[in-house]
Amino acid sequence: MNHGDVIIRFNNVSYKYNNKKLILSEANFSVRENAKMTIMGQNGAGKSTIFKLMTGELHPDEGEIHIQNGARIAIAKQVMPRECFTMTVKEFFETAFEKTTYDIDRRIAEVLDIVHFSVPLDRTIEWLSGGQQARLLLAHALIQKPDILLLDEPTNNLDTQGIDHLTEFLILYEKTVIVISHDATFLNAFTHGVLHLDAFNHTVRQFVGDYMDVVEEISRQIEREQRQNAQLKKTMIDRKEKVNFFANKGGKMRKLASKLREEIAESEAQIVTVAQEDKTIRPFSIPVQNVANPVVHIREVTIMGAEMPVTREVDVTLRKKECLRITGPNGIGKTTLLETLASQKHTGMTIAQDVRVGYYRQDFSGLDFEQTPFQALQAVQVEGSAQEVYAAAAHFLLNSELLQNPIGSLSEGQKGLLCYARFMLQQPGLLILDEPTNHINFRHLPVIAEALNNFDGAIIVVSHDQEFVDQLEVDHTLDLQRLS
Repeated sequence: MNHGDVIIRFNNVSYKYNNKKLILSEANFSVRENAKMTIMGQNGAGKSTIFKLMTGELHPDEGEIHIQNGARIAIAKQVMPRECFTMTVKEFFETAFEKTTYDIDRRIAEVLDIVHFSVPLDRTIEWLSGGQQARLLLAHALIQKPDILLLDEPTNNLDTQGIDHLTEFLILYEKTVIVISHDATFLNAFTHGVLHLDAFNHTVRQFVGDYMDVVEEISRQIEREQRQNAQLKKTMIDRKEKVNFFANKGGKMRKLASKLREEIAESEAQIVTVAQEDKTIRPFSIPVQNVANPVVHIREVTIMGAEMPVTREVDVTLRKKECLRITGPNGIGKTTLLETLASQKHTGMTIAQDVRVGYYRQDFSGLDFEQTPFQALQAVQVEGSAQEVYAAAAHFLLNSELLQNPIGSLSEGQKGLLCYARFMLQQPGLLILDEPTNHINFRHLPVIAEALNNFDGAIIVVSHDQEFVDQLEVDHTLDLQRLS
């Protein structure tokens, strides 16, 4: 694809969260027309902040951001804003325009066709599944006909068919696309450049190439910089020893000592700040509550039929050390089934008495965003001290500073890791996992899969991430589509 003029340019842009926490330091990069770019970086590095700076929701503390004159920007957000849940589909699309749009029904039909989604315009958004909401968020961006399309974790909650449709659309889309995603396979299919954010030195580096190639290039660059720094430090130590020896000699030796000091200063200036790769969480285990078998018995499920919910009889018994996977397309009712089971409001689905349930909700609605992470962890802790709370959090890259800020200030990836830290302290007998890879860096997923395979309680999982599911030891599968 031929790229045109520069459509976005960051010139020495610096930004601090709440005027305190440094996110970006003198960032310089440019994006050309028609480019397909990935923003890559550690959880909390500031990827979503970059998007907010581009849209004007945030403003830089220093530097300038130039957007090509007349260029329209639209963003498909990670999650549906809670204030939109009570809106109808039509009312939600109307928020994309400042003025009344008289042909909005036609425009809605066009963009819903693009995202392969059909829904009555008077349907309330709260009744849509996570995958259906993801399609709606993309359509909401597309209806604005943007020159710059920003996608924040667009594959979250999408089934395989939805991801395939999205990939095909983006390959053919003749506009600029910038995407944040942890789905490496998805990214490698259509992007040809990476903006790499480093959470430790707050810089942005620009790379050209397929996603996987860039990941390898970054690793090689880190190795080169580490070797260079090691050699410089070795040379500096040697020269400092010589300075200490010659400085006390006087005459020509003192001049030599002065020259060596200058060389040491030059070497210090050459030491580069090594970009740090995404850290991978360390292997962990989830302590289990001592519970009796069977842990779960499902005799009846309610699913969404063609026009209305229908009830079907099943016979699923889940015991300790067993994993049940629930499958089916977006909108069939997987999340509703999990919520109903967890709340114990359906007589056809029962959890053994007094079982503690660890629940990973795909939208993190089980977390109080006003609480601090420390409070959220302490609230589920069965036993132990505050020190063990800090230790569990550190296991998931949540430092003491992050633990004292509101959960709402965390990145989506950090919220996901917080949920796993809670499981360690909660010691559940049953884990209910609704899209447990959402927002989680792909580097962490093998570690999480291993912890789940070693968990001695029962697990129920809904996941469209086939690569992740392939790593799980699944004992039973309940396919809701076959029941419809």
